Amino acid sequence: MNDIANLGLAEAARLVRARQVSPVELVEASLARIRAHDGVLRSFITVFEEQALQVARAAEMLSAAGHELGPLHGVPLALKDNVALRGSRTTAGSKLLADWLPEADATVATRLRQAGALFIGKTNMHEFAWGGTSANPHYGAVRNPWDTDRFPAGSSGGSAVAVAARLCFGAIGTDTGGSIRLPSAINGIVGLRPTYGRVSNHGVIPLAWSMDTVGPMARSVEDCALMFGAIAGFDPKDAASAPRAVDDYLQDLEGGCRHLRIGIVPGYFFEHLQAPVHDAVKAAIAAFVELGAQVVEVDIGHIHGNISAQLTIESVEPSTYHQRNLRERPGDYGDDVRTLLEAGEMLLATHYLQAQRYRALLRAEFLEAFRRVDVFVCPSLPFAATRIGETSVEIEPGRPEDMLSAIMQFTGVASLTGLPSLNVPCGFDPDGLPIGMQLIGRPFAEAALLRAGHAFQQATDFHRRAPALA
Repeated sequence: MNDIANLGLAEAARLVRARQVSPVELVEASLARIRAHDGVLRSFITVFEEQALQVARAAEMLSAAGHELGPLHGVPLALKDNVALRGSRTTAGSKLLADWLPEADATVATRLRQAGALFIGKTNMHEFAWGGTSANPHYGAVRNPWDTDRFPAGSSGGSAVAVAARLCFGAIGTDTGGSIRLPSAINGIVGLRPTYGRVSNHGVIPLAWSMDTVGPMARSVEDCALMFGAIAGFDPKDAASAPRAVDDYLQDLEGGCRHLRIGIVPGYFFEHLQAPVHDAVKAAIAAFVELGAQVVEVDIGHIHGNISAQLTIESVEPSTYHQRNLRERPGDYGDDVRTLLEAGEMLLATHYLQAQRYRALLRAEFLEAFRRVDVFVCPSLPFAATRIGETSVEIEPGRPEDMLSAIMQFTGVASLTGLPSLNVPCGFDPDGLPIGMQLIGRPFAEAALLRAGHAFQQATDFHRRAPALA
């Protein structure tokens, strides 16, 4: 069972097509891992044990008849619990939606079903996706499989842990300020935040409308590319959806990164980091150079204001969405989320508009910079996993600082500008905790990010390492 659970998503899909592994075997392997480990990890809110087995048996019968639904036929995936699934409890990690049964699937769920995937469960998350620790007061704190005393980051912490711990073969997360990339980095997996508008948000409970994205989380770039190809594309049900054709994200995956121009921003990308993070990302850039890439220093004049602008927008928009429930049912929110929502109501319209003006300026500076570079490379976050329950972090020894603002030091760049961003594992700290780097690309240039990330993974083995769960 463990051998099957350790298969990558793309490999599992190939073996199902070749009838060397059955969908039932994939589901049974995942369920065995869930039973063995999720009592501690708390990565799932709901597990569809019998339902997943029924769908797997149907997928196996279709395979035996020579019929496949799509490239993910029979592969068990997990959905973050803010993604609607028809007739299945969808809580968004909250008490307010504890019994909500959606009447329709989110578009992303529909597209995964059409590609042949089946769902093994809904993953735990920071309540309403508003936070970066996944310490959920209603469904339990998600724990990092590399060290269960450590946090998994968030808000898609359950999805990241389920993938890293081999409880499923891939998962869907959502990313507003970094909620795919942060837990992907902390848990040693790959996570893609697509260009804003590239994947439909229809049927996904919002956090901040103007920054929300949905994306894949898996153990390799190839796995993410396979999932992404299934969910990307225009959706008329989402007003922000971009009417652009979808690329074949696997076609040029082996294209390598020779002549790739890697942008770095001096004075920001490698400032204010824990030493192991600095060294790991620097070594990753050196590996890219050995593969034929070149490094270009680029000045982004206004980059230092991104955290303040991001926190302003990501405070005001959630408080708008939750305004009625915050007045009528304040006690049903966790203390941390209620505090953030109340703080968002204290911000002025001028604060919000100035943040949006800054946002437009920062995007323009990055688009201009892409005349000189193909991708930017920086850390995904400036520190490795802290202990569960800590609200501050020491990036520089002896100087504790607020966790929420520190955690978004680098992810806010892509969130504000709407650019695609890919987390790729690039090392480990002295305690054996994963470190991730972030690749940021041009609008709708996810294929270039995936190609570069895949080239890096072909030359390294960080993504092949697994947490040693008892």
